[in-house]
Amino acid sequence: MCIFCKIIQGEMPTKKVFENDKIIAFHDINPQAKVHILVVPKIHFINVDDMRQEHVEYLTECFVQIPQIAKRAGIKNGYRLIINNGEDAGQLVQHLHIHLMGGEQLKIC
Repeated sequence: MCIFCKIIQGEMPTKKVFENDKIIAFHDINPQAKVHILVVPKIHFINVDDMRQEHVEYLTECFVQIPQIAKRAGIKNGYRLIINNGEDAGQLVQHLHIHLMGGEQLKIC
């Protein structure tokens, strides 16, 4: 079982900021911005390449909830969303997740 599945199951502690029946959001343990939250579907699939039709509603819920998660985290002037898709892209945990970063002026990519 991957680390995110353990967090979803309540087997590992985390600084949770949001949860419903489809997603969980929590602070990244290695933040790359003033605010760095991971938004994670509660169904396990590795990345975009592994996505199937039954995963769509979970990913959709991530994007529906992100604006409110960002607002509650105090992000006011925009945020960055990143999905690292695969090893060469820097995906460290093999469970699709979205990095929500903000709370400060971010460098242009």
